[in-house]
Amino acid sequence: MVFPEPVIELAIEPKTKAGQGKLDEALAKLAEEDPTFRAHTDEETGQTIIAGMGELHLEIIVDRLLREFNVEANVGAPQVAYKETFTKRVDIDKKYAKQSGGRGQYGHCKVIFEPMDTNAEKFEVDPKANVLINEPPTLLFESTVVGGAIPKEYIPAVGEGIEEAAKCGILGGFPVLGVHANVYDGSYHEVDSSEMAFHIAGSMAFKEAMEKGGPVLLEPIMRVEVTMPEEYMGDVIGDMNSRRGRVESMEDIGGGKMVKGLVPLAEMFGYATDLRSKTQGRGNYSMFFEKYEQVPKNVQEKVLSAQAK
Repeated sequence: MVFPEPVIELAIEPKTKAGQGKLDEALAKLAEEDPTFRAHTDEETGQTIIAGMGELHLEIIVDRLLREFNVEANVGAPQVAYKETFTKRVDIDKKYAKQSGGRGQYGHCKVIFEPMDTNAEKFEVDPKANVLINEPPTLLFESTVVGGAIPKEYIPAVGEGIEEAAKCGILGGFPVLGVHANVYDGSYHEVDSSEMAFHIAGSMAFKEAMEKGGPVLLEPIMRVEVTMPEEYMGDVIGDMNSRRGRVESMEDIGGGKMVKGLVPLAEMFGYATDLRSKTQGRGNYSMFFEKYEQVPKNVQEKVLSAQAK
């Protein structure tokens, strides 16, 4: 079963070094219970990052960490879990060769990269290709290498290099979604080639593909359903539009109205308080992850500028 990618994340740090083990143990237990919850370490900062499906989801997780598992920790503000993808098909020829006395390193791969549906639960595969990684919505890696241009034992290393590089995109360092990579040719050296060399060549090929493939930022879009007395409907719809939302339908429900729409998660922080204010406490809403969509260019510039600070 494919579980959706988390859409919101925050940093959490134990108050003492000794508390890291306790935190890690608690996070492992929580992740075991809940497959939509993830935790990882940011390689650049060393911070522990927890990710989930919404503000409330993370609030519950943090509350359980502090109360149930007695973890003493500092908790950062929630952040939107942006992703990256590319928009053009590119053919990359990448060679990694290093000679430093003694045995060298040599890996050479030719890879076609194509964008795929970033919301796919299933990637369709070519029956003629040798599929080595099929992990929607992130990566489909296959090989159509023939004639031993790259020995079979080195081909998986190319995919692993691509998979590792896809964890960190070139725009803002966000994970990359919707990658279809087909290694179709290359070359090797009988002495100098190794899995490591082909791993590095695959990673380098991916980074070049991102640069040439029209990279864009993706943001999580949430399905939002709001119920309220009819007199507040105009304010609720106006507010949804002001949040870059798209109203999809309006329905009558038991003496009131329901408005359904799609709104970027980035615009939904603090919505519960705003809705209470606009409806004098008589409005309610629910929110679920719907899909990832490309961020408008002006918004992308703001996000990346804030990320760079």
